[in-house]
Amino acid sequence: MTLLDRYLLQKFLVPFLYCVSGFISVWLVWDLSVNLPDFLSGHSRPLTIIRFYLLQIPSVLVLSVPVGLLLALLYTLTQMSRRNEIISMLCAGRSLFRIFIPLFAFGLLMTGLLALLNYQLAPQAGSVRDKIKDEIKFGTKRFNGISNLLFRNREDRRLWFISAFFPDANQVVRLEIIQQNEEGVVSEKWYSPHAFYVPDTKTWVLEQARHVTVDASGNLVTTEDSPRLEIRTWKETPWKIASSLMNSEFLGLPELSDYLRYNAEFPKTRLAPFVTHWHYRSALPWICMVVILLAGAMGVVTGRRGIMGGITVAIGLFAAMIFSSSLFIALGKGDRIPGYVAAWGPVVIFLLIGIYLFWIKATGREFPKFRLPGF
Repeated sequence: MTLLDRYLLQKFLVPFLYCVSGFISVWLVWDLSVNLPDFLSGHSRPLTIIRFYLLQIPSVLVLSVPVGLLLALLYTLTQMSRRNEIISMLCAGRSLFRIFIPLFAFGLLMTGLLALLNYQLAPQAGSVRDKIKDEIKFGTKRFNGISNLLFRNREDRRLWFISAFFPDANQVVRLEIIQQNEEGVVSEKWYSPHAFYVPDTKTWVLEQARHVTVDASGNLVTTEDSPRLEIRTWKETPWKIASSLMNSEFLGLPELSDYLRYNAEFPKTRLAPFVTHWHYRSALPWICMVVILLAGAMGVVTGRRGIMGGITVAIGLFAAMIFSSSLFIALGKGDRIPGYVAAWGPVVIFLLIGIYLFWIKATGREFPKFRLPGF
């Protein structure tokens, strides 16, 4: 790394850190003002409040880093352009691409950081936030089970009615299972006040179980009571049953992958949000590189063009990228477009726009001017 590279990074890192820390501070003050009454009424401990906010930092960073990159880079480049520092570097024989190599490297570093945060920590922040908030608000730990759950196994034609389900403990309270035949007619039923799953042997154990068979008219054919009924042929697992209530927005890549693998028989429309977010977890971090290209192309002023025009265009393109990304994600979750198109489409489009604008700036060409007819 040369002296000029270190100088450019130093000029850029200071406003970048100010921007990101400023966003986090504003968010912290606003969120604390909203939740402070709950903290006081719940007599929460300081360590619990600190843990509450530390777990939210990854999701805040995922949102604030791209904006911080944009504002800090525009500020740095416009200040250096005003002092003719960029022109001096170009006159010294350095190309614009060579000048930006340390910024590209930093953009890749931020892309890796966001990919790491978006892998699991940032998506789960919302659900973890609700759990800790209930613990703080009510003074007790949140009920970690699921009440009154209905699960349908479409592949094996089984309906599960569960009064209380504890996925972490593999425990079920008051269970009723209905088996249908190929025509959709009920053929068997199981009842149990308590059941549990053994992962090692993939066995469901129904305690004090009752197994009944019925004919096509619903008349009782046989009844069999058993103090302990073991069933090894069922494909349902506690995780698969619990996944029917999962929200794709709060799942990391491992959970999304497991959901898609274990629920492959679900309708395409039901899987669409999970497929879209699975691709979006990988696509979102690359916004950092798009921001570097857009801000680099519009923030460097080497001619007589005004500075504010480039800043306005860069911010406008960034806003358009965020809007189009939200629109594409909504279309992907609704199964209007494929999930990979919804996630990667806006990123690829604006990445190409950024490369094109940066190429124009690096080669000394004029930006194309768009005018409405009649103006």
